[in-house]
Amino acid sequence: MVDEERILAGRYHVGSVIGRGGMAVVYKGRDTKLGRNVAIKILKSDLASDPAFRTRFRQEAQAASRMSHSSIVRVYDAGEESVRRENGEIEREPFIVMEYVQGHQLKDLIAQGPLEVDEAVRITQDILTALEYSHRAGVVHRDIKPGNIMITPEGVVKVMDFGIARAVSDTSSTVAQTTQILGTASYFSPEQAKGETVDARTDIYSASVVLFEMLTGRAPFIGDTAVAVAYQHVSETPVKPSSLNDAVTPAIDKAVLTGLAKDRYQRYQTASEFSEALDLAADGHIPLDTVAMSRDDDVATELFGAAPAPVNDTEQALRQLTNDDTVTRTQRRPPVVWIWAGVTVVAVIMIAVLVWVITLPSAAPIPSASRTIPSLVGSTWESAEKTLTDLDLLPTKYEKPSADVPAGDVISVDPEEGTRVDPNTQVKVYVSTGAELNPVPDVSNMSLDDAKAKIEDAGLEVGSISSENSPSVPEDTVLSTSPANGEEVPEGTTVDIVISDGMVTIPDMTGKALETARQELEGEKYALTVIDVPDSSCVAAEGNPVTKQSIGPGEVPQHSTIELTYCSGEPDDGGDDGGGNDGGNGNGGGGDNQGSPNAQSTPARENH
Repeated sequence: MVDEERILAGRYHVGSVIGRGGMAVVYKGRDTKLGRNVAIKILKSDLASDPAFRTRFRQEAQAASRMSHSSIVRVYDAGEESVRRENGEIEREPFIVMEYVQGHQLKDLIAQGPLEVDEAVRITQDILTALEYSHRAGVVHRDIKPGNIMITPEGVVKVMDFGIARAVSDTSSTVAQTTQILGTASYFSPEQAKGETVDARTDIYSASVVLFEMLTGRAPFIGDTAVAVAYQHVSETPVKPSSLNDAVTPAIDKAVLTGLAKDRYQRYQTASEFSEALDLAADGHIPLDTVAMSRDDDVATELFGAAPAPVNDTEQALRQLTNDDTVTRTQRRPPVVWIWAGVTVVAVIMIAVLVWVITLPSAAPIPSASRTIPSLVGSTWESAEKTLTDLDLLPTKYEKPSADVPAGDVISVDPEEGTRVDPNTQVKVYVSTGAELNPVPDVSNMSLDDAKAKIEDAGLEVGSISSENSPSVPEDTVLSTSPANGEEVPEGTTVDIVISDGMVTIPDMTGKALETARQELEGEKYALTVIDVPDSSCVAAEGNPVTKQSIGPGEVPQHSTIELTYCSGEPDDGGDDGGGNDGGNGNGGGGDNQGSPNAQSTPARENH
């Protein structure tokens, strides 16, 4: 159980578990130094007890970290962490820090049933694109299986765990032990099952198994134990996928079964060759057979008329699977006399050819019809197409996203620039579709921390944080983003966030009618609570204008209470009484006052 506050290498915060396997547990983590989400795979501590594994693990992690490809899960870091167990012992736990990918493992999609044929072919070609890149980098995966392939919500294929399988298998003595760690033998190549040296064609076999499973919903070989499954890889022929899924065409059958050839020399020799065969098969054309042009056994057959008797594959596989080292291996060899005779024949032929070349007239050089792949990176597809067509080559357009190369320009070509090829050779031209677009996620009404995490999980960067008044959204809660929710932007785009500051700015309400002021302050714009405060010291006026407010103009907290004062006094009646008294005073003066209609009203206005 990993503590929530556990920190690896002083920078990686270990979060919740997102996956488990026979070899490791995967956690969602956070790189506190760079502020990004990561996936942290912590391997079993018993692996670290093997010094050979630790050395190999470091080497393979370094090799994997140098690979940068859109279909490969990036490796950011790797190392070992000391852990004190409950019994007081200190153990070493190897860990690897990888790109965090949202989506589902391919095995979860297959568990729902066979995939559509076109979708299975597309996913396989993306896997092969990743393998082609890794093989050129000198890295053989060795553990291609649905559990090591992620599919993002946008359908992007991501292959992970490059190099880890080699670190494990190089320090495990038997296939049975290796499968306990790697989890299954269903995707082993025959050479892996026999304990032989593996190469890029091993990955091609495993990719063919994955394609078979996507098309049919099950692996080509099924058994109760890893030994039983590995035995079938070595000795039994798989059924055609079309026998399990009527939607599979004979062309797809041919492509899959060629990839599943027991003899690696009879399989596709490169990932690009397999991908081209799938292109043909998807168009309904049955791919041509792939047969190796040169093998030791073939040479022996030509020289001596019969190939040396091979070691029995099934017998050798069973020895490896049962860790039986007591059997003495033998190999029949041709007689020594015949070997020397064959060598002599080859030497004579080589000397004759050499003499013929030397005696050729110098004025008649051997013509060469090969072409050199020109530099096309950065040019437009139209320009690249014309250039290659003029060289009698066959350009084929492949589109892929790129954040660095403008849309419509060439990213790369295959074969690479400077390669000499024959006329009519197919040249793959990878053309940029521009930066991959990601929709801005809806983070409104989220807390700031949750909004940041969701934006980063979408492959975007968090930009500036600003605040605005809001009458209803709580403080530090997101109001809006720029670009806005749902807008599609290139991966890595900066998204600015606006949050609520929990305040509203109220105006000066003095002089406004009381009812008008109340409706405005209690409305959606301010959402305040208004209390009327009558003031009897002044005479009421029409509309009850506000004479004073308890909170002056400016910012106030949301949902504040404000008092609005207005005049409520009655007009002063003292002027009428004074007029009556004046009328009763003096000698005969009352008669004069009564005779003047303004005598009473004027003093009342003055007193007022």
